[in-house]
Amino acid sequence: MPRLLVLHGPNLNLLGKRDPEVYGERSLKDISSELEAWAREKGLELEFLQSNIEGDLIDNLQKAEGVFGGVVFNPGGFSHTSVALRDCISAIEVPVLEVHISNIHAREQFRRHTLTGEVSRGIITGLGVDGYKLAILQLAELI
Repeated sequence: MPRLLVLHGPNLNLLGKRDPEVYGERSLKDISSELEAWAREKGLELEFLQSNIEGDLIDNLQKAEGVFGGVVFNPGGFSHTSVALRDCISAIEVPVLEVHISNIHAREQFRRHTLTGEVSRGIITGLGVDGYKLAILQLAELI
């Protein structure tokens, strides 16, 4: 069964509490459970990780090679600031698709540019949880 890593960055553990008008009212646990059940129906296995620590995200991206067929990555606020995550994504061979729940292009100016997105296979933004599903389907095509 093809395996994908779904990697969540900072503050995504606060989903359901943080800005529900922007991010919705479902918790990260609820979203992960929904995605896991949906992916299983498609014959895919997902592993979920979340960290507020940039170095942990880098470590998990590096460890994904040879273990996962791809990474669905929501780097949260780090997407706009982290040269280190950008360098990591550009250095690894496992395909990374960046996902944002909100439409980053319709928000504050500083959110409209994504360093990590520049080196990811693609970016899906503004489609809520469906963005994760689209990224999973796309990566499944590459496996």
